[in-house]
Amino acid sequence: MKQQGKDIGLCLCRVCQQLNTTGRTHCLRCETELKVRDYGSLQKSWALLITAAILLVPANLYPITILTNQGQVRHDTIFSGIVHLVHSDMIPIAIIVFIASILVPWVKIIGLSIYLCAISFNLPISKKKLMVGFHVIEWIGRWSMLDLFVISLTVALVNMGQLLDAKPAPAATAFALVILLTQLAAKILDTRLLWDRLENQDDTN
Repeated sequence: MKQQGKDIGLCLCRVCQQLNTTGRTHCLRCETELKVRDYGSLQKSWALLITAAILLVPANLYPITILTNQGQVRHDTIFSGIVHLVHSDMIPIAIIVFIASILVPWVKIIGLSIYLCAISFNLPISKKKLMVGFHVIEWIGRWSMLDLFVISLTVALVNMGQLLDAKPAPAATAFALVILLTQLAAKILDTRLLWDRLENQDDTN
């Protein structure tokens, strides 16, 4: 059986990565309070992820931008904006927006749900595959901000009164919260719980 750090009296500081003995209450280097395992992080991560999943509904159903063009007002949801880009022959941009605004958030929520379920219910899934998937989720999470970045640039650059004007709509707030909450759900989770909860036989799968 492979031994973990806690089995030999060692604990890693999650802030500065200093290796400490489990007998210490605070990190030798940065004085951060040490925890062998943060068991409460699982519940916190579930709460953040469920909230993000709920907010994903209004983020997709409600308008994310309000565009005024020569007195005519158009409310665009994420999906209708993608359709408009396709009809305007801007297919590469439409693909990027689809990946960043629809595919990535759903992949993050589904992926994190699988990861949390594996820990909570001891699902017989390879730990190594789960950890690889978790790192991929963390990496792609930053690209979810692309849509909000485009909206911010549009609002800043396009402002000509009633002739041409762009403003963020209510869905932009919900979408931003989805991105923030999923990032926090991944960041706050103590991934060491995965190695404690699943069976040892999954280590080499």
